[in-house]
Amino acid sequence: MTLSAILDWNKGGGLLPAIVQDADTLQVLMLGYMNEAALSKTMDTGLVTFHSRSRETLWTKGETSGNTLALVSLEADCDADAILVTARPTGPTCHEGTVSCFGDEGSSGVGFLGYLDTLIRERKAADPDSSYTAKLLQGPLVKAAQKVGEEGVEVALAAVAETDAEFKGEAADLIYHLLVLLAAKDVPLSDVVAVLQDRHK
Repeated sequence: MTLSAILDWNKGGGLLPAIVQDADTLQVLMLGYMNEAALSKTMDTGLVTFHSRSRETLWTKGETSGNTLALVSLEADCDADAILVTARPTGPTCHEGTVSCFGDEGSSGVGFLGYLDTLIRERKAADPDSSYTAKLLQGPLVKAAQKVGEEGVEVALAAVAETDAEFKGEAADLIYHLLVLLAAKDVPLSDVVAVLQDRHK
């Protein structure tokens, strides 16, 4: 059965709320409304499309600004009267220029790792003299791998011989360098998370 067939379009008079979440950072980006035509166009084009209640027409996010939402997945809620859209944004989602329509604080918690992963990958094309990250990414792979090894040892030593604050700092260094190594290997953080999820089943 298709998603459209599962959804209860009658509840909202043919329109259902669609909550958009960043697939990588898990941050809620915006709320829009979809009818069956908007849902169909979203699935056909891979770009998130809504129904404008004020203009009574379909609109694809970013059709004028270029700040599109690339579809990752769609899911109905338990009552079949709301849609969860996960997507990857190109540029800010809000018309006010912020990442999210719900404020400009950016992702937080574990979602920040997704943001950091994206930021690190963007540095692959940067001038290596402009940042330590770009220099690591554009240098030999063995250098990035060595840094992970070094930081791993420092975390282990800090766990048994240093303060909690120092241990946290070393752990942060390890996570950062691991993200750099993943980027150097062209392995998305989401792939590693998927492995952990599979092991948890």
